[in-house]
Amino acid sequence: MTPNNEESEILLFRKWDSQNVEIIDHGLKNTISLIPMVIPNSMGRHEHQKFQKATVNIVERLVNNIMHFGRRGAKNTGRMGGKKSRGLNIVETAFNIIHLRTNENPIQILVRAIENTAPNEDTTRIAYGGVVYHVSVDIAPIRRVDLSLRFISEGVREAAFSAPRSIEETLADEIILASNNDNNSYAVKKKNEQERIAIASR
Repeated sequence: MTPNNEESEILLFRKWDSQNVEIIDHGLKNTISLIPMVIPNSMGRHEHQKFQKATVNIVERLVNNIMHFGRRGAKNTGRMGGKKSRGLNIVETAFNIIHLRTNENPIQILVRAIENTAPNEDTTRIAYGGVVYHVSVDIAPIRRVDLSLRFISEGVREAAFSAPRSIEETLADEIILASNNDNNSYAVKKKNEQERIAIASR
């Protein structure tokens, strides 16, 4: 048998290529992982290793946040608690919707949305002389991505909860709005609000 020199491309969900996705924000280049995978599921191998979350495919991290979709105000309970296969189906359908609406690679749209909704500043509490002050601090790149994905999933959860629209359509809308830095996006509003509070605490 003659060896096949042509390497088959590994496409996300057998549709989307992650090799040509561009990350413009230099601070996030090492924390947004675009490792080629067909099904973004690492089986939690990173769980007990420090800072290994940054090596998990960014689409899988979005799926993990979508799994937090239970009762209002609850996190890992209810209809989505621990159901990763359902989360994968939701994200795959949302990506199909994004491609139909924008005619672009949905992975690129997701990365652009994360860059637009990742806050640069936050506030922390410092006790000095018995008085508690709120001061502005810079945010680590890993936490910036975490907050961005959390804002996106929270916006989807709030919009889709007890609503006639499906979660897939709501997720696609939120990602597209965030990628355009549109103020109608829940994630963009949360990022601007957090940075405004941090600027006031400088």
